Amino acid sequence: MTASQPLTPELRAWIIDQASAGVSADRVFKAMCDAGWNADVAESAMESVLTEHLAQLQASRETVAVASAPAVSSRPLPEPNLAQSPSTIDVGDREVSVLLSLQHPRVVVFGNLLSDEECDAIIAAAEPRMQRSLTVETQTGGEEVNADRTSDGMFFQREETPAVAALERRIAKLVNWPENHGEGLQVLHYRPGAEYKPHYDYFDPTQPGTPTILKRGGQRLATLVIYLNNPQAGGGTSFPDVGLEVAPRRGNAVFFSYPAPDPATKSLHGGSPVIAGEKWIATKWLREGEFK
Repeated sequence: MTASQPLTPELRAWIIDQASAGVSADRVFKAMCDAGWNADVAESAMESVLTEHLAQLQASRETVAVASAPAVSSRPLPEPNLAQSPSTIDVGDREVSVLLSLQHPRVVVFGNLLSDEECDAIIAAAEPRMQRSLTVETQTGGEEVNADRTSDGMFFQREETPAVAALERRIAKLVNWPENHGEGLQVLHYRPGAEYKPHYDYFDPTQPGTPTILKRGGQRLATLVIYLNNPQAGGGTSFPDVGLEVAPRRGNAVFFSYPAPDPATKSLHGGSPVIAGEKWIATKWLREGEFK
C-alpha cells in the first residue's frame, strides 16, 4: 500500500464483506478503482486481505473439527484387522465376511458369523428363560424396566452352551479382544411393534451409579449385535447420527466401538420397530477389563 492510499481497517472490512456477500472480484476491483484507487494498489489490497481472511477461516474450521471429534483414548480398543481391506476374516473355525466398514462412527458389518443351526440352538436355549428386558440404571448401578426397550431378553453365562462358547471364541478372534473382557451374551426377542429407541451403550460418567457399574470390568468399549433370524419387515439397527441402518440378516452381525463415553463418538444407535414377523438377536458388550 502507499502512504496516500493506506489499507485501513474499514477498507479491509469492506473487502471481506463484499466477498462474503458473493460480489465478484472484478466488481470489487472496479469499485475500488472508481473510488480513486490505483489499479496496482487495489489489486494488491484485495489479494492480501482475502488471502489472510481465507487462512483465518481455514484455521477456524480446523479448530471446530478438533473440538467436535471424539476424545482419543490411549487404551486399546476392540478392532477387527482390516488393514489390508480383506473380504473375509479367518476366526479359526469359520471364514467371516466383511460387508461394510465405516470409520466414524466405527461400524463394521459382518456376514456368516453363525450358521443357521447355531442360530437355532441359541434361540432354543434362550427361549424358556425370556422375560421383559431390563436396562442398566445409572442412577444407582442397578437395573430397571425402560419404556424405550420393548423386548424380552435373557443372559447366558460365558461358555454356558457349546454354541455360545463357539460364538464367544469367534468374537474374540474377530475383534482381537480377550473372551473374559466380554459380558455374558444377551439374547433379545422382539415381536411386531417392539423396538429399542436410540441410545448409547457406554456408561455415562456423570451418573452417580456409574462407579458401581465400572467395578465389574470397567467401561464398555464396543458392541456386537448378532442377528439370529430374518424378520419379515423392519427390525434393523439404526445409527441416526449418520443415517445408517443395518438390515437384520440371519447369521450376520454389526460391530461398533466408542473410544470415549461421549456423544461425539456418534455411536447413538437403536433397534428399529419390527413391522412384520419377529426378531431374535444376540448382543455382546465388550469391556476394557475382565468382566466379573
